[in-house]
Amino acid sequence: MDTEDRESPFDVSDSCELLGVHLSTDEDSEEDDPCQETVKDEKPAFPPDLEWLEELEDEGDSDGDGNLAVAADIGKRRSYAETARMFKLRRNLDQLDCFHRQKENDVLKAREELQLCRHNIDSFLEQRDDLEEEIEQQKAADNSAAVFRLRAQHKLLCQKLQSEEELEGHMHTELKQQELELSEVEVELGRFSSLRQEVQEEEWVFQVLKAQKAATRLQRERKTSQNLQFKMQRLRDKQAAMLKKEETECQKKIEEGQASHKIAAKYLKETIKRMRQREAEKEQQNRELLEKRIQAVKSLKSNIAAAQESIRVQQSKAKANAQKKEQQQRQLRKSLQAQGINSIKHMYQQKQLEEIKRKQEEFKEKQKSKRVEIVAKILQEEQLVKSRKRHQTLLPKPSNTDKFPSLGRAREKLLHYLDPSPPPEREERATTLREFSDSSSSSVSSDVEDLEETMHQDVDHQSLADSLAEPEFSGLWDQDYKKLQKEKTTLVLTEVKQEEPAMASGKLDLPAKKVHGKEFKGRPFISKPDVILFKDFEVGKMYKKKIVLTNISYITNHCKLLGVSAHLKDFISVKFEPPGSLSTGMSCDMQAVFQPMINEDLEGEVQFTSAVAPFSVPVRCTIKKCDLEVDSQFIDCGSHVVGQTISRTVTLTNKGALATLFSLDTATCLSPETSHVQMPSRISANTCQETSSQNTASDNQISSASMSTRGLQPKQESQELSEALQQEQPVSEASAAGPEAVPEACVSTNVDAQMDQINSDSGDISLGNIKEGEIGPFESIKLEVVFTPTIPGEAKLDFHIKFSDLNSQPIPIQVRGVTVSVPVWVVQPSIDLKICMFDRLYQDTLMIQSRASTALKLTFEMCPEMRKHMEILPKTGFIQAQSSFNAQVKFLPRCSLSKDAKKFFDRDTGVLEVPMTVQVAGQVKPLHFTVQAVVTSSDLQFDQTEVDFGCCSIYQSVKSSVRLTNRSLLPQDFGFLGIPEFIEVQPNDGFGTLLPQETLEIDLIFSANKAKEYTFQLNCKSGINRDFHLSCRAVGVRPPLELSHSLVQFGATAVGDHSTAILYLINHQTSQNQSKQPITQVVKDSMAPVAPRLFSFTLPKDSDISISPSSGNLLPGERCLVQVTFRPRLSDREIKDEALRLLHRAKLLREKELESNRHAERETKKEVPVESSKGKKASVIPKNSRVSESPKTEQLTESPSPADIQPGSEQYEEARASLLYSFSQRYSEYTVPCFVSDGDPPDAGRQTQPAWSPSNTLYLKLQCPAVQPPLVVISNNGNSIIDFHQVAVGDKVIKRFTVQNISKETLDLRSSVLDIHGPFSLLNALRSIRPGGKHTLVLAFSPSLERKYCEPLEVCSQKMTLEMTLCGEGVVPAVTSSHPGGLLDFGFVLEKESTSQVLKLQNSSVVAVDFRAQLASLSPSRPQGGADRVDLLLGRYTDPQVQPAVGTQNYSGLSVFSVVPIEGAIAPGQSQDITVTFQPDHPSVNYSDRLTVELMNKSKVSVMDLKGAASTHNMYLYGGDPLKVPIESLLPPLITSQPPLTESEVMEKPTIPVLVTLRASYSAGAVTPAVRELQVGCIRSTQLSKKSGEFHWDNVASLQQQGFSVEPSKGSVEVGHKRTITVTWTPHSGYKPYEVVQTCVPLTLKGDETNVYRVTLMALVSTSAD
Repeated sequence: MDTEDRESPFDVSDSCELLGVHLSTDEDSEEDDPCQETVKDEKPAFPPDLEWLEELEDEGDSDGDGNLAVAADIGKRRSYAETARMFKLRRNLDQLDCFHRQKENDVLKAREELQLCRHNIDSFLEQRDDLEEEIEQQKAADNSAAVFRLRAQHKLLCQKLQSEEELEGHMHTELKQQELELSEVEVELGRFSSLRQEVQEEEWVFQVLKAQKAATRLQRERKTSQNLQFKMQRLRDKQAAMLKKEETECQKKIEEGQASHKIAAKYLKETIKRMRQREAEKEQQNRELLEKRIQAVKSLKSNIAAAQESIRVQQSKAKANAQKKEQQQRQLRKSLQAQGINSIKHMYQQKQLEEIKRKQEEFKEKQKSKRVEIVAKILQEEQLVKSRKRHQTLLPKPSNTDKFPSLGRAREKLLHYLDPSPPPEREERATTLREFSDSSSSSVSSDVEDLEETMHQDVDHQSLADSLAEPEFSGLWDQDYKKLQKEKTTLVLTEVKQEEPAMASGKLDLPAKKVHGKEFKGRPFISKPDVILFKDFEVGKMYKKKIVLTNISYITNHCKLLGVSAHLKDFISVKFEPPGSLSTGMSCDMQAVFQPMINEDLEGEVQFTSAVAPFSVPVRCTIKKCDLEVDSQFIDCGSHVVGQTISRTVTLTNKGALATLFSLDTATCLSPETSHVQMPSRISANTCQETSSQNTASDNQISSASMSTRGLQPKQESQELSEALQQEQPVSEASAAGPEAVPEACVSTNVDAQMDQINSDSGDISLGNIKEGEIGPFESIKLEVVFTPTIPGEAKLDFHIKFSDLNSQPIPIQVRGVTVSVPVWVVQPSIDLKICMFDRLYQDTLMIQSRASTALKLTFEMCPEMRKHMEILPKTGFIQAQSSFNAQVKFLPRCSLSKDAKKFFDRDTGVLEVPMTVQVAGQVKPLHFTVQAVVTSSDLQFDQTEVDFGCCSIYQSVKSSVRLTNRSLLPQDFGFLGIPEFIEVQPNDGFGTLLPQETLEIDLIFSANKAKEYTFQLNCKSGINRDFHLSCRAVGVRPPLELSHSLVQFGATAVGDHSTAILYLINHQTSQNQSKQPITQVVKDSMAPVAPRLFSFTLPKDSDISISPSSGNLLPGERCLVQVTFRPRLSDREIKDEALRLLHRAKLLREKELESNRHAERETKKEVPVESSKGKKASVIPKNSRVSESPKTEQLTESPSPADIQPGSEQYEEARASLLYSFSQRYSEYTVPCFVSDGDPPDAGRQTQPAWSPSNTLYLKLQCPAVQPPLVVISNNGNSIIDFHQVAVGDKVIKRFTVQNISKETLDLRSSVLDIHGPFSLLNALRSIRPGGKHTLVLAFSPSLERKYCEPLEVCSQKMTLEMTLCGEGVVPAVTSSHPGGLLDFGFVLEKESTSQVLKLQNSSVVAVDFRAQLASLSPSRPQGGADRVDLLLGRYTDPQVQPAVGTQNYSGLSVFSVVPIEGAIAPGQSQDITVTFQPDHPSVNYSDRLTVELMNKSKVSVMDLKGAASTHNMYLYGGDPLKVPIESLLPPLITSQPPLTESEVMEKPTIPVLVTLRASYSAGAVTPAVRELQVGCIRSTQLSKKSGEFHWDNVASLQQQGFSVEPSKGSVEVGHKRTITVTWTPHSGYKPYEVVQTCVPLTLKGDETNVYRVTLMALVSTSAD
């Protein structure tokens, strides 16, 4: 049976395939049996829709006890295969049923189409018969035209009929086929009826099993929850105990804190008292200082006036001297004319001779000064080389192949031909320089020092720019200048000056360690900077410095801070977080904080340990000192002919931060007392310098003197200034005495004695005008030395520069000059070819001068070593008498120069010195001159020989940097030529100039255009046509995804607006595209399989960019639209900073206003006359005003912090508006990476992250310019969100929204269209706004449903779109009435009296609700007629949906019912009472009306039908059948003519008829008595006495005889109450069916009056249901 059942569903699928239907199964029919065998052996994997089966089976396996009961009920346990087979059978049977239904539908459809076709055929046959009849008629009428027309129609109709008949046959055949297929399917259904039953049984069994397992699982979960509750209870108990313990400890801490607080409060009071005393003392000192400054300013004004007067005197004397000189010239002309000489020609010749002589002297002086400048520059370069050596102490030594290890070795050779002084003197000078570098001095006050530092930096930059205008050695000099600039910049930024330390003493002897066969020596970490230097510090300030430690060992290393030196622990603290293991080349940061307490130098180290060896970083802290040095201590004036004049300058530089006075002393021996300069008056020194500068002819002297004067002016303190001005006054008087007397007044007696000694010793060498003065910190002063040879021989001058600083030693200066008088000499004994390159030709001119009276022969001799490299043309020549001879020197250095001329050429430094000799005929001593040059190479070197770009995407570019170094000492031009199209070289497209020893970083940008391997070579050509090659390789890959645009340039977007760009992310990767990838192994590794790709855009933090979608999945061949939005906005930090700035400005304005008010009050006090009685009262007023102003000033000093300014506050919005009004423009660029997954993405159920490949990453560059918005919101605190909050459904709320045009153009406004069916609406039209104009938008919100609404509104102009968000919430008002609605009966009331009832309306909603109460009688649209109110008046009001009309009204025209209040509003959570009053004016029982309480949204709260009756007496009877029409006229009853009444009729009151009908029911042989009720009541009235009424029936016995009974027959009714009278009729035994029993009985009511009612009782028996 199992086999048949297993095969049967697949047989069904086979049979269905014959019918054109395929029943889907998990396996094919042919593979059914093998699959079933596999199922028996192993558990098959369930499909996704049956995974819950596996969970259910697992639960069954885990719970064996629960399965025992199930197994006992079912018999045996179901297997996986049986369960899967059951679901497969059910699916196949469902498919077969669906197929059967489809076939039935097809048969029905075919039958309908066949029936329609047959109907069409019948209609066509009828039309054909009609046409044939009409044709016969037209033939009979002989109408040929109509006949032909009808025949054409007949033919067309026959064709249609034929096609329909063919269609009928085809459809009939198709119907038969469909019926056949349907029958076959039905047969198949019959075959599987038994199988269907079996499947149903199995499903029932499965459901039972599932329910049993669910119950077991529920029981297990309950046990687990109970255990969990027990655990939680234990945890709570434990936590409670811990809390109790913590409370106890906390209480102890609080008590201890209170005790310590009391102690601290005591000491705090004492501290505050001392602080106030100090503040009072400080304020007193400030007042005294202010008075001193005022006195100093007054004395300065008087001195300025005296100085101006002296200047006027000098100018008048200068005019007198000029007039005197002109008079002398006139006398000279007259004397020359008297002697017969042409005076004009003579004077012109004299001027020409003086001009020629002056030019010759200037030319010679210029040539000689260059030699001195070369020496100074070489010495400065020597200092640079020394500093570089100190930097390189920890670095590995350079290889032997390096052609330029150092320029320091050429020192002796370069000075050999420029400086004739012996080496011992140079060593002595170097020793003196080292002594100066170690000297120090006391620091000055901080305020003066800051001003000095600023002034000296400006002067230092200016002097550097002047001295570096035309450098001799451009390369080295430029490097030194850049280094100096960098040091100055670092000084300004960090306020700590850097100094290169001497690392020789700080070296660590570290053991060598071998790693990978390499031996590592030295420190494992290097620090940047090498020495932690705190230079020129001040006590009390704090200095911070950041140090970077870099691992230079060959292994992964770590470092640990051990501490600082013991004597530095009180001053230096180190903030260092251990970074863990660092690879080679990686670095970490630390921070050193120095807070000096003493004013002295400190040295120590910060100690670390590492895996390789311990190391340390030196620490040096230096105070402010004087660091004085000169550019040269030996001045060689050279050989000069008698009569010439040459000047040399010595630059005195103070590299320290302390100013000092200096003076020049020519004494040969200095005693300790005279080794330092005394401290003269500063103003007098300045005056001397200014006076001497007026008498000098050199511009450099004028600039240096003025520079020193400017540097001294800001250094004066107020007290020193007043004293100096007092000393200046006699100087100004002396200067006013005459121009010649000013220098004499400036020079002291010691200086005069020194000048006399200089004249006696030196003879031809003298000092310049500047002999003393002051040099500030970081300042340079040029001192002039003049050499005027008079006697052939050697001239000497030794002098010292003394300083007022006690720690600065005097600097000795030696000046030498030689005077020669040979007949033939070399004008330029040293020919400097400067820097030359190998294999390049250089030329210069050699000039020889002769003063001999005859021609002489010259022979030029060349040493044999230099014949291949140098040549002089001509080799022999004749120099004429009293003339000059020029020879050409040609220099072409070869690469073999180092081998050929080892004697003259230094290979390490490249310095070449070649001595030359010129033989002069007849002269014993030959002429010697020297050719000098520095020979360098022209090599350009790359830092790497090959560049590997790696894997590069064809959609992106990859940048790699190489360093190109110029090994030459000359600048070289370079350019990359023949660059492939896929490579780009930057900067400047691969062209540029390299300075000497400069290294330039060059960016190589590779853009692959195909997916392949690239191997190419770049050619760099230098300016002298040399080629240098660089090999490159890369691999181009194709990422699986592609961006349609990699660069997005947004337009200028206003702040508050947005710009959107749309691009596409495309997955081009398919199997065909994948096959086009290259076959190389490297590219194969970079290729990814064809699969769906995950992508993710990573946006920068705090950017104005949003991307949607930011991540997703992209299938092969698909593309995804990506929307990039740029929304410029103002950051919260900018707004808060602007708010603080505005508050600070407002605070300053208020302070100025208060100060002006105080000043005005003081002025008014001075003007008021002082009187005895009034003065006392006036003195009280300012005291009170001061007291009132003190809290204001204290409030002004308090400034809020940025955290106190919250968004939405007034300050916040003002700052935001200020930024918008002042916003100009902002440009920002973002590079957004798009990460693409590598390979198949993980399954949805797994938590693993997908793999991302760097080669697949895409980059999107965004250029975002932001501009000022032309349109801003000035209402609603600048917020663009308009919130209507909660509004009742049906109500309308209006809000206004104002915008302003802050641009300079007129804006035309337009808005977006709001939803016409929505709750929001724009009530006014938009118009154009002029610059600065405003416009208000009126918006309304009227919700129709109870929900939240949000809709955007865009206000557009030409330049921006202002987005506003309209939001609100519709709330259905929840108002309830105390009366549920329906009938509201007021009962009986005496006429012209009233009664009231109160209704309460409760508002339980969150909004205020307006209501309105309407009466139907007052409604203008009430219905006419009274037929619809009959049921109401008859008391049969059962259907509340019936809308009864208005009943009887008052005769007066007033409404019988009134409501107070008619309308109003109910606050949220409040209630409102409504009073309804019934006041009739005539008796009637038909008073009625309808009261409707509705809200403003037309929703009804309650609908009540009001009913009432009025009577003229206090007793009334109500009930019975109506005897009158309930509709009454509003007019009172008319008085008609009636017959006269008799006396008996007048005496008897008329009775009131009442009809009561009783119907007894008869059923099943039994009669049910009939029962009716009547109401007797007594009306409560204020006019009548509170007396009860009575009633009684007459002839009650006669009623009982006919079967009627009345209960009660008599009684009394209390006021305001009513009683019910029950009338019962029971038919007698002899009663005939359908016989009416009638009787009449009177009922008397006694109240204020007696009324008799004639009650007619009618009774009958009815067999109907009614």
